[in-house]
Amino acid sequence: MSLRQLLDRIEPAFQPGARLEKFYALFEMVDTFLYSTGQKSVRAPHVRDAIDLKRLMLYVVLATFPCILFGWYNTGLQANLAIAQAGAEHLHWQAAALQALGVPLAADNLPACLLHGFLYFLPAYLVTLTVGGLWEVLFALVRGHEVNEGFLVTSMLFVLTLPPAMPLWMVALGISFGVVFAKEIFGGTGKNFLNPALAGRAFLYFAYPAAISGDLVWVAGVDGISQATPLSLAASAGMTAIADSGLTWQQAFVGILPGTLGETSKLCVLVGGAFLLYTRIASWRIVAGGVLGLIVTTWLCNLFGNDANPLTAVPWYWHLVLGGFAFGIMFMATDPVSAAMTNVGRWIFGFLVGAITIVVRVLNPAFPEGIMLAILFANLFAPLIDHCVVLANIRRRERRHELA
Repeated sequence: MSLRQLLDRIEPAFQPGARLEKFYALFEMVDTFLYSTGQKSVRAPHVRDAIDLKRLMLYVVLATFPCILFGWYNTGLQANLAIAQAGAEHLHWQAAALQALGVPLAADNLPACLLHGFLYFLPAYLVTLTVGGLWEVLFALVRGHEVNEGFLVTSMLFVLTLPPAMPLWMVALGISFGVVFAKEIFGGTGKNFLNPALAGRAFLYFAYPAAISGDLVWVAGVDGISQATPLSLAASAGMTAIADSGLTWQQAFVGILPGTLGETSKLCVLVGGAFLLYTRIASWRIVAGGVLGLIVTTWLCNLFGNDANPLTAVPWYWHLVLGGFAFGIMFMATDPVSAAMTNVGRWIFGFLVGAITIVVRVLNPAFPEGIMLAILFANLFAPLIDHCVVLANIRRRERRHELA
């Protein structure tokens, strides 16, 4: 018996009136994940498309694969470098497990670095998928609707924005807040006005700032290693600190530096983002507007900056590769639910994200990264932006009609 035949055979037990009726959402989730839905619309309007919501979400997950694979390598590489520097005392369990298996903790060993980084990524992702998935299923069962596939994207993006050694109980709290308070209480997928992954990360930042910021959280492998990210260096002494560290723009673009589990490589973000733009899942207007907003605001900071704030002298092309701007503008800001939906509104929305990112980075000395708050702030104004754009179109057409 094939898998399709097995699913068709047990489906009547989950239909309305059957003994497993309450669990239809679970059956439908598995069935439509493995196969395309057999449901057809019976009334107008009809839309023909080669892709459904599940395939769209899977495309976004596929686009994150370059960031995931590079994140495994970079996390393992930074951990092995830290162990070589600090010695073999106070190792994290990941490093101890690799030692027990005879895997060398060597920075020049590609498989060892990949495996080491994978051991940090896997527990965080499993906790995220399990806890967040339980919330999704619980709300689906209570409300009697299907399990939405948007969580596949939310879970992946959430994990990629975390420090490598984030405590797992904090990971569970963060994804719970993102799923429940940023999405489900507003009705679920398609009705949330904030990006759930970013909302969960923002909750962790304000609830447990010591675990998600500072110089002690970006390098795994061994306790007590303090290593600043390039953005932190720029905040402390501008381009002088970056130059003294030996970091080049090309290295920052490739992403071999301390950082989160998946945001460091702008090259991988560009590869995954190109796929999203090619398939038209992400809006190029939001991305272009974000880059334009970053360039214009950085230019103004360079023009009117002062020596008291070293970040005002950082050029725009460095801001593109510092922090999580590239990842945020490509994967987070382009969320079709929480972003603007009109074409003109997307330009304004993207510009707002880029501009606020630089304002927060440069003018707020307590918070050197700004993309997270910029996207959440822009999410709040996305409905207003679209409303103003629609009103402007209506008034323009009314004036054209009067002149005619």
